[in-house]
Amino acid sequence: MKISAHTLVKNEARFLWYSVMSVINHVDKVRLWDTGSTDGTLEVIKALLNTKAGKEKIIFNNYKAELFNEEQARQMMLDETTEDWFLVVDGDEIWWDESIRKVVDTVKTAGAKFESIVVPTINVVGDMFHFQEAKAGLYKLAGRKGHYNLRGINMKIPGLKSLGEHGVWGWADEEGKMIQDRDQTKIKYIDAPYLHTTFLRRAGNRSDDKNVLKRSHKLKHEIGIPFSRDFYYPEVFFRPKPKIVKDVWENMPTTFYMQSLIETPLRKLKRRLLPQKVGY
Repeated sequence: MKISAHTLVKNEARFLWYSVMSVINHVDKVRLWDTGSTDGTLEVIKALLNTKAGKEKIIFNNYKAELFNEEQARQMMLDETTEDWFLVVDGDEIWWDESIRKVVDTVKTAGAKFESIVVPTINVVGDMFHFQEAKAGLYKLAGRKGHYNLRGINMKIPGLKSLGEHGVWGWADEEGKMIQDRDQTKIKYIDAPYLHTTFLRRAGNRSDDKNVLKRSHKLKHEIGIPFSRDFYYPEVFFRPKPKIVKDVWENMPTTFYMQSLIETPLRKLKRRLLPQKVGY
């Protein structure tokens, strides 16, 4: 079984290095497509391409921003994929060594039996030292509800295609059925979490975050649960990196913290009292 990683990005300068380098030694190829970054992401990509693993494995495409459409871009990436499986590895997703090994080992040994793989996520919020409460997780996948994501896809799913607009996009079969709604016995859940930084600043500067579709809605003013002092972060954060890669170990700004003090109780109250639509 051959495995590639699909990484579609725009303005992801802060975490992209860590994301790609957390998986590159475990997959056969990395399809890394940029969709019009203006924040230093292209410089990070250049650094990735200059690594030994990058020269061997990264397939880079600088996709024109004016043509960007997630459904189309994901489909074009899919059409170019020749491996048996692919993993969706966005620029805000950083894997632990053990987690990515579990997923890859499952594909290598039992990939023919399954169509997709679901894993848990640990969502940091506010800064790298806090995570979001479990009750905030609304995805329903693999018979579970919470902080989960569908990250591994078997290329042999009949008519596999990218379908839907940003926010409601997903992978579907030839009949338009989302793959998480297909045969549940062929969806493999693996207890192999990754660190998800979707709620933090992801661009090289705050103004470039605002230039990404719906990105501003993800920058949540919320005070999460503190990680324990001995929390084990993904190993890639502590490995050598070029100077161009941003330091992510900063506390939330005071103004952000003050606004979060107001918004956090309201968010928690809303989660407990109002029914919310769930899905992938």
